[in-house]
Amino acid sequence: MAKIVKKSPAPLYGAAAVWALWALLLPLYAIWHLQLAAAASAGAALALHKLFPDKVFTVPDPEPEPAGAGKPGIDALTAERDRAVSEMRRLNEAIKDEKISRQIDQMEQTTQKIFSYVAQHPEKLPQIRRFLNYYLPTTLKLLNAYDRMGDAGVSGENIDGTMDKIESMLDTVVLAYDRQLDALFADEALDISTDITVMEQMLAREGLGGAQLGGH
Repeated sequence: MAKIVKKSPAPLYGAAAVWALWALLLPLYAIWHLQLAAAASAGAALALHKLFPDKVFTVPDPEPEPAGAGKPGIDALTAERDRAVSEMRRLNEAIKDEKISRQIDQMEQTTQKIFSYVAQHPEKLPQIRRFLNYYLPTTLKLLNAYDRMGDAGVSGENIDGTMDKIESMLDTVVLAYDRQLDALFADEALDISTDITVMEQMLAREGLGGAQLGGH
């Protein structure tokens, strides 16, 4: 929290008023006249400062910028996330099939989590290049094709066959999105696993492991 001090103008005005009144009512042609006037002015300023003290305001510190904000790679990632999520929501509204709607919901949520994690860990950006450059745009392409063919209002070998293939493919796509998110946590999972192994070994050496405690 930051503090801002707003000085009261009353002491300044009081000191100035003393000089103005003294000049009108009392002599100012000797040194001791000026000294008395200065002392009276200072006294007035001090008294008014006690009556009208400075005001202190406490304001919250500015919010820190999100991790990666202002970096070209992360800014581009944010723009791509917004575009992809917006398109998924549009297609979800357009496609009436309940199963596909649920799948789009899941892919949207997973996409949001992927982008959010990488925004907080920019070093992971190369790990999702294939997801960004192929899997995500191809998913949107397939969903757009499904939407157009469904709107055609006719049944035929090409339309029905293509829509069936897309429906079957979406199960795999949803799983692939989940695995992409899971892969981002691989390094963290390895670090935690190592910490657990080391702690278990230390506890065992100190006789504090679960097996030893269970024997008492």
